[in-house]
Amino acid sequence: MKFSIITICHNPGDKIKTAIESVLSQDYSNIEYIIIDAASTDGTVGLVKSYGDKISRFISEPDKGLYDALNKGINIATGEVIGFVNADDLLAGVNVISDIARGFNNTAAGGIYGDLEYVAKDDIARVIRYWRSGDFKYSSLRAGWMPPHPTLYLKRSVYQRARLDDGGYFDTSFKIAADYDFMMRVLGKLKVDVTYLPQVLVKMRVGGKSNKSISNIIKKSREDLTAMRRNGIGSFGTLIFKNFRKLPQFIMRK
Repeated sequence: MKFSIITICHNPGDKIKTAIESVLSQDYSNIEYIIIDAASTDGTVGLVKSYGDKISRFISEPDKGLYDALNKGINIATGEVIGFVNADDLLAGVNVISDIARGFNNTAAGGIYGDLEYVAKDDIARVIRYWRSGDFKYSSLRAGWMPPHPTLYLKRSVYQRARLDDGGYFDTSFKIAADYDFMMRVLGKLKVDVTYLPQVLVKMRVGGKSNKSISNIIKKSREDLTAMRRNGIGSFGTLIFKNFRKLPQFIMRK
């Protein structure tokens, strides 16, 4: 089973090296690694090129934002399974892709997801929050549940089913919550069967775009509501539950 792993970036600094190394160190051999860069000017282009043919595809050109970059990566991916490693993130261990592949081999599910650790920006060993996903139930979507998007690996056939009229997969009219809209479409509308892998798959550095400011939090909440209504799943109460679900992450540990 061939995996396509996509990293998108724009002036990510040295932290992208951790993301790249976490992919290249996997003990699973059949990986197509794609990096989509938005014309970075901070030395990223030279850094990525220094890895040579270890990077399967590298594109560096202006784009229309992170979701446009994700769409671009998916469109050139050739693997049977597609996943993402954000420039600030890293795979939690060298066996993550092997474990996900084993999950696909043992089930007919269209997707596999797992747990996520939020770690300190400058110390990936220090866990700030622990997101235990738990098993998926359709009814949980109305209670604000969703899997951590960076841990979600889907078969390429699922992306083809979820494709939008404009040819993309993530709706670029969203600035923050297109990933949530996408997951609601896949899990709620298309009812794709997904399987929970009860282990940490990804470490994510704190400080994401959606929580950088009060205005971004408000914007994300509005976009979350739009995604819920568009996909016919939940309402304002769902949004409240979705935010309250984060609280146990600060005290829970694996």
